Amino acid sequence: MSKATVILIPIGIAEDGYDSLPAYISEYINSCDIFFVENLRTARRAFKKLDRHFDIDAKEWHEIDKNEAALIPVFTKAMDASKTIGISSESGCPGIADPGQILVGLAQKNNIPVKPLVGPSSILLTLMASGLNGQSFSFNGYLPIHEADRAKKIKLLEAKSIKENSTQLFIETPYRNNQLFQSLLKNLGENTAVCIASQVTSKEEWIKTKTVMDWKKSNADIPKQPTLFAIGSL
Repeated sequence: MSKATVILIPIGIAEDGYDSLPAYISEYINSCDIFFVENLRTARRAFKKLDRHFDIDAKEWHEIDKNEAALIPVFTKAMDASKTIGISSESGCPGIADPGQILVGLAQKNNIPVKPLVGPSSILLTLMASGLNGQSFSFNGYLPIHEADRAKKIKLLEAKSIKENSTQLFIETPYRNNQLFQSLLKNLGENTAVCIASQVTSKEEWIKTKTVMDWKKSNADIPKQPTLFAIGSL
């Protein structure tokens, strides 16, 4: 009897950025028997974009949403049945600042082969284009919402960046992008470099790195679109 396999399937970051995905992904999505996805509608639409002949109804679907651990029994049953299992998140790469980690960890514990497919990661693409240190870096997720807590966190990340000569990356809910940007300008040193990467892989992609001093002169308005922020030194 063949052994189960877990396939980690990337999804385009931007609606108009699916040309960033390699064509061979369609072969893998068709080979899967069962899918565990962050959002059913997004995943099905994405797979149809990759292969218009993809048969949605021939596959078994489970939505991860916000309770990945609740799917462990179903996932375990699929492994025991030697299924080819696909995992995908809302956009980008599953398990990288997105759901998938718990299920992949379970597969590893059970010695099930896990195959990650090549795809876009806004974190790595931002780092590549930033000009900041790509040898030492950390992704810190979302910063605190409240101003005082956010200011404290920004200063801690700047201190860490200086001490370790590292790049510190983080993200914000799109409608708060400008609020975070202003907090960065207010709390960082004048010579600290800030990279802003908005709508990565889309036709409206916008990636700029400047010192705080230069950003203050620019009157920049950050779009209310998915955006990554990074701080470090040029």
